Amino acid sequence: MNSDDFTDAWDDLRLRYGIYLRLLGALPDPLFHQSPIQGMRTPAELVAHVSGTVVRGITLGIATGEILAPEESESDVVARLGSKASVLDFALDSWDVAAAAARSVGDRELAATVRSPWEMSFTGAEAFGIIRDEFMHHRGQLYAYSRAMAVAPPSMWRFDQNAPGFSPGGGG
Repeated sequence: MNSDDFTDAWDDLRLRYGIYLRLLGALPDPLFHQSPIQGMRTPAELVAHVSGTVVRGITLGIATGEILAPEESESDVVARLGSKASVLDFALDSWDVAAAAARSVGDRELAATVRSPWEMSFTGAEAFGIIRDEFMHHRGQLYAYSRAMAVAPPSMWRFDQNAPGFSPGGGG
């Protein structure tokens, strides 16, 4: 993967993140802290993981050469994300931090070794592959949750219905 490929792939992630935000917006406030499937994360826990650890944390790691253990654990993040509004704000803030970091990623960062707190290292390109895999896996999990909670999810292909900044041609 070179920087042109990364720019295209990041833009694709941006569109899909817009669908993810719409999916979160479709969930009623009380459901964010309920687990629709026993033994699996709640929607709020998924947001702490996906938006915080995966999208923000790994993108910062690609840009700097090291994925850092978060200062605040995912469970601490969830504890302070009481309302739907705070969960959505966290998801948006995490995207903004990740997008700013992504703008600094070039060929050098994609080829460089990125250290992680997970006792393994990756190239920047491999780390971005982890972001995409984890994001899509957990976004699918949220789709299953929405259906289990009797909430109609948004179409996963209607990027034109995303918020500004997450729609086609929206940049970010």
